[in-house]
Amino acid sequence: MAAEAAAALVESGMRVGLGTGSTVAYLVPALAERHLDLRCVATSPHTEASARALGIAVGPFTVDRLDLAIDGADQVSSEGWLVKGGGAALTREKLVAVTADRFVVIADSSKPVETLHPPVPLELLAFGLESTLARLKHARLRDVPPSPDGGVIADYTGPIDRPADLAAWLEATPGVVEHGLFPPELVTTVLIGRGNSVEAIEMG
Repeated sequence: MAAEAAAALVESGMRVGLGTGSTVAYLVPALAERHLDLRCVATSPHTEASARALGIAVGPFTVDRLDLAIDGADQVSSEGWLVKGGGAALTREKLVAVTADRFVVIADSSKPVETLHPPVPLELLAFGLESTLARLKHARLRDVPPSPDGGVIADYTGPIDRPADLAAWLEATPGVVEHGLFPPELVTTVLIGRGNSVEAIEMG
């Protein structure tokens, strides 16, 4: 239901960013049913293939602005912070989100949390990987294929006392391509499916 509510926000002529993951798997068919004239960017080959199979036009990411981006989340904190990237496309997801005028997050009722908890997905450079892992200390490699752009996928498993401080530290750590902490100011709306209804939380 959250995916259908997000699809209803899309209007013909829009440039739309499509996220990655299990929740987005509900979005793509809901969007296809509307038969809109769209120009879409997908954050993973899987989403791209799914969208094209249903007749949604997906092209390369060659624009500097999107009207709307829609994606899921692994966690949504009471302060509006997100943990994303369980589908291993976090770098693309964050780039698409920051390019969009509006970033809408869809989630089921298990995703809201009072405070964020590990793991936090990471994308790391393969070059110097052991050095990066040693400096991160609290990180483990995930047994999954590389990211769509060839990065190594790992998870930060340490404490998340202050998400902003952790995000800044990860961003300053050489070898870390991207992390899965998304700040509240990046998010416009969170749509949470609760039974037969959808709760809309406006963030900005």
